[in-house]
Amino acid sequence: MKGIGPNFQAALVGLACVAPLAPGGVFAQSFSVPVELWDRPRSGPAVMERLPVKQAVAAWLAYPATRLIIHHGAGQDSLLQAEELRSWLIALAVEAGRMMLRSDLSSSESLRLEVIRE
Repeated sequence: MKGIGPNFQAALVGLACVAPLAPGGVFAQSFSVPVELWDRPRSGPAVMERLPVKQAVAAWLAYPATRLIIHHGAGQDSLLQAEELRSWLIALAVEAGRMMLRSDLSSSESLRLEVIRE
């Protein structure tokens, strides 16, 4: 896990053990990104200290055949937040090829991370 410190790696592995995905078949876990994330300046550590983001990344790391979907609203602000979150996750070593954006929420809903294992 290039770019992630050993303490953070250990925390992610621990979270992955606590919230494993079901074996076989299609399975998804969903995590709401708190709106407070956008109320202050962001950094890699600030993004990853949010429990829903940590849990989503841990679930994503638990299995190589998973995808991370960032659900967002149709508005420009929501799209920009989703793109920024995607950029932060890529900077923190989440593979861009296993992540996608999906505009399927109402404009009033906060971003949602979904981990899908097929």
